[in-house]
Amino acid sequence: MYRKVLAAVNEHVNSEVAARYAKHLARAAGAKLFLCSVKQPGQTEAAFELAREAAKRLQRRARELDIEAECVFETGDPVEKIRAIVQAHGIDLVFTATRREDVKHRLIKGGTTARRLLPGLPCSVALVRVVHMGRIHPHEILVPLKRRIDHIPEHAEFTALLAKAFEARVHLFHVTKPLKKFFHGEKHLTPVEWEEKVPPDLSRFISHLDGFGVEHEKRLLPGTAGKSIAIEAASRRRDLIIMGASGRGVIDYLLRRTPVEEVLRETPCNLIILKPEE
Repeated sequence: MYRKVLAAVNEHVNSEVAARYAKHLARAAGAKLFLCSVKQPGQTEAAFELAREAAKRLQRRARELDIEAECVFETGDPVEKIRAIVQAHGIDLVFTATRREDVKHRLIKGGTTARRLLPGLPCSVALVRVVHMGRIHPHEILVPLKRRIDHIPEHAEFTALLAKAFEARVHLFHVTKPLKKFFHGEKHLTPVEWEEKVPPDLSRFISHLDGFGVEHEKRLLPGTAGKSIAIEAASRRRDLIIMGASGRGVIDYLLRRTPVEEVLRETPCNLIILKPEE
């Protein structure tokens, strides 16, 4: 599915960490890696030189792993330039890192480059929030799954590629609301009962993941999605969370806080939000 992967690299360390995830995924997928730095208006020459050095450093390390890697340097608006590169080279997936502004504000509103790239590219986008600079080789990956999952094949393949790249264990996690009985309050089902009530999309996701030969553990828990995901990641010491975000949810982002945004703010470990190509 992924033949060409691009990582947006700037002068900040978190972008280099995000690019390392891109590098390992490209290796697992047998894809070509593009490392792109764009000198935007107002950026100093010194800052852009740091970005160029980071991109070249990543290129050298990628080639040491026998990954085909190419650096691309441009000047102008980052979103416009990256969109042009995506179209010119047929990029399938773009990795970009979040900044503090992304955590404080809603993802879809205008602002930082990362937030503008999420809905603004004609390809899949992996938005990376770096919490721990030193934990970039995850051994335990948490994958929260909704009742309805968009683009199941790609979501499953993205998860499988990162799991294989790092030889990591995958932990599938589904949070659902407790059932309510009239005049009897909330009723919490047993784990066995939850297994019997796994939504069809979760079953399809698991089937696709099995097709890649990735071992996984399943946990179903009643509760509030965003809070439960953060607690699960912290209490069980997960190294990375992978969540999906659909372009269909733009109105939801604008009208109310979503579990994705809650986890973006509260995550105790590194987080990747995947928005598949629409």
